[in-house]
Amino acid sequence: MDYILFGIIAYLLGSIPSALIVGKVGYQLDIREHGSGNLGATNTFRVLGLKAGIIVTLSDILKGTAAASLPLLMDGDVNRLVIGLFAVLGHTYPLFARFKGGKAVATSGGIILGVNPLLFALMIISFLLTLYFSKYVSLSSMITGIVAVIASSIMGELGLTIVTALLTLFVFYRHKENLRRIKNKTEPKITWM
Repeated sequence: MDYILFGIIAYLLGSIPSALIVGKVGYQLDIREHGSGNLGATNTFRVLGLKAGIIVTLSDILKGTAAASLPLLMDGDVNRLVIGLFAVLGHTYPLFARFKGGKAVATSGGIILGVNPLLFALMIISFLLTLYFSKYVSLSSMITGIVAVIASSIMGELGLTIVTALLTLFVFYRHKENLRRIKNKTEPKITWM
């Protein structure tokens, strides 16, 4: 019963469409009608700029962290990583945005932040380094997932390794079009100021 209750709450948390809210409230703009049409942080950065992108990124991360923290706050005897997965499903297939959401990266990171802050810090370093050299947000996200799997296995945490592997596979799946564009050299790169 705890898994059902926490799973539903986590899914609803994940379903909060941060990019849609920031776009409509702050810019009177539906982010789904601009850029890639994706309800994620990357599209927000490209369409609405740095401030909006940071707000959406932090909001999406915190959805994962909040979901993974639910069992602590509500004294539930459930696996926090498993509950966090429901937030990722909510973020990717949000109830409040016609089941078309983001690509699971920031919310997945939020789960890791809630369970293992050290691994999250390694992921941030990996993401930023890969982004600096490749200039591809999508590629940086996928490589960071691989780094997370390797790092969690080195830490000897089996459950964390399994969940990071599942999340990484899901991130790869959500980025299959990006992989195709990277191969064809048509994937947009970021520009550093």
